[in-house]
Amino acid sequence: MSRILITGVAGFIGSSLARALTAEGATVRGIDNFSTGKLDNLEGLRNRIEFIEGDVQDGKAMESACAGCEYVFHQAAIPSVPLSVKDPVGTMDSNLMGTLQVLEGARKAGVRRLMYAASSAAYGDAPEQPKHERMLPAPCSPYAVQKLAGEHLIASYAHCYGLDAVSLRYFNIFGPRQDPGSPYSGVLAIFIAKMLAGETPVIYGDGSTSRDFTYIDNVVAANLRVAKTSAKVAGKVFNVATGKSTTLLEAYELIKRATGYKGDVAFRPEREGDILHSLADISLARETFGYEVVADFASGLEKTIAWCRQTSAVAV
Repeated sequence: MSRILITGVAGFIGSSLARALTAEGATVRGIDNFSTGKLDNLEGLRNRIEFIEGDVQDGKAMESACAGCEYVFHQAAIPSVPLSVKDPVGTMDSNLMGTLQVLEGARKAGVRRLMYAASSAAYGDAPEQPKHERMLPAPCSPYAVQKLAGEHLIASYAHCYGLDAVSLRYFNIFGPRQDPGSPYSGVLAIFIAKMLAGETPVIYGDGSTSRDFTYIDNVVAANLRVAKTSAKVAGKVFNVATGKSTTLLEAYELIKRATGYKGDVAFRPEREGDILHSLADISLARETFGYEVVADFASGLEKTIAWCRQTSAVAV
């Protein structure tokens, strides 16, 4: 790959992709408005990438950013179910209208392939496990609707304009540089930060809620594989996860042992829009473009906790 555009490059996922792509020798351009991303995430990258401070909702900015790029990794979003419930209009503008402007920029630039960060939230709380791509979506929150609508935009641009664009449904990603103090953070980042600080973590519900927690290296590997594949992926949707689930109580106990936390956990009522169980079937991605899990939950958790200790990322 030669010239790459990453939207949301200062975010947790975007900056991880940037590191992997620059390590492969790609020329990386990134755009971010710092609404959820942080400049600190670009440490060591600022002199290695072309950075644009801008908003994906700005059509002209996206046309300029996409110009000359062969691949686009669209990671920019406001990834928060609770915030989408509180502010459905504001999050819709960013998550859906922003995606439309990215697609328009990519179409006009004639990019070779676009990878879209979709969400497992599209499956909703359907009882069937594991979740597979043939299931009828059942989104339970504005955020889930927004990300699902983005998938339909991706498919429509593939059909109407011949844009080679593909949706990757991420399942509960965690890892280094996930800000535990952000309202958009995943539960593991918050658990780790609080327990390292000796503070009481909170579980919403009774702790039986389960997730297919997916270490960031798996997401990076999936994006790189699908970007390079010769398989026909335009307009299609693929799960990106590990194929194994862990309950919140199990995750809490593992982190407690790893951090040496001596306290207890607090329980609060379930939050509106949250789903109970999420487990992925990853066979389609494996069969289509050779996706494989490169880091399981335990090893990813160990690396994440080590990074948090080293960087003192314990403030919440």
